[in-house]
Amino acid sequence: MSTTSRPEAPSDDDVHLIVVKDEEVIIEHHPEDWLAFALFWCLAFIVFLQFFTRYILNDSLSWTEEIARYGLMWLAFIGGAVVTRKKSHIAVELLSNLMAPGRLRSALLALVDLVTLGFLGLLAYFSVTIVERMHNQTMTVVELPMSIVYAGVGLGCLLMLARQAQVVWRNAQQRWRRAPAVTEQIPAD
Repeated sequence: MSTTSRPEAPSDDDVHLIVVKDEEVIIEHHPEDWLAFALFWCLAFIVFLQFFTRYILNDSLSWTEEIARYGLMWLAFIGGAVVTRKKSHIAVELLSNLMAPGRLRSALLALVDLVTLGFLGLLAYFSVTIVERMHNQTMTVVELPMSIVYAGVGLGCLLMLARQAQVVWRNAQQRWRRAPAVTEQIPAD
């Protein structure tokens, strides 16, 4: 017969050096996320098929390399819409981080948002015109019009433009203020 002692219940007076709180995880599903997900796995399958036919069967399929290249173009521009929504494009934020919170900093952030919106608007416009012009050309191996390839670029640019317009709208409602953690990274003297 063994006796085990019961563990003592922790009292409210215990001091904990580390306090852990569970954060609520929010999983968002947007159309460009699903499109990028599907494109990624289609590309993975096509590249694996290319590897298999070239190195295992010693008889490469001619269309896999071309479709993989164009699929990667689609994925890059659709992925651009994902990172535009998340506001995670590469940016140089040194000047805005060094500036003290106020009107000048808000004006700089607004200018950056509006210039980005204008650039994406021009990019979307020119990508749509390229789609129209490339309709008569065909792909090298697959006999499909090149406008299909450039339609992915145009779709990605239009999605980036729409997401940047949403970012500008949200930032305008907040008057281009940032979270305190960002402004406190570098002390402005």
